[in-house]
Amino acid sequence: MEIDGTLFTAEVIWFLIGVGLLLLELVAPGLIFVFFGIGAWITAAALLGIDLSLNAQLLLFAVTSLGSLLLLRRSIKKKYMDVSINGVEDADNGFIGSQAVSLTEIAPGKDGKVEFNGSQWEACSTTPIESRMAVTIVGMKSIKLIVEPLKTQT
Repeated sequence: MEIDGTLFTAEVIWFLIGVGLLLLELVAPGLIFVFFGIGAWITAAALLGIDLSLNAQLLLFAVTSLGSLLLLRRSIKKKYMDVSINGVEDADNGFIGSQAVSLTEIAPGKDGKVEFNGSQWEACSTTPIESRMAVTIVGMKSIKLIVEPLKTQT
């Protein structure tokens, strides 16, 4: 920290707000906070070149955040977060078709937990699943696995 107080300029504060919002996205995934973090960084970058009043900064932050959210969220979410149960995306995902073990009961409409590759994951199913049951991963929705009971060969 500098003694004359020039370390915490408006652009540094906006940059730190952006970092905080991106970190918040890791805690509360949903692909919302990242766009507000981008808006904060755009505001910080704008302040490097021009002097803006606080109202203008807030307006720039709101417009860039909401603009990026409206323009980019759907395409980014579709590409990186939504994996359909039946579709082309399944072939590119290393999870689909893999086996896991349920750690809790999973009822239709109620989430539970599964263990996959040594990690615990949130999971949901349209079929009732008992604890410690072998399951197959059939899809993903954001960071939640969609599982079904493992079908045995007869």
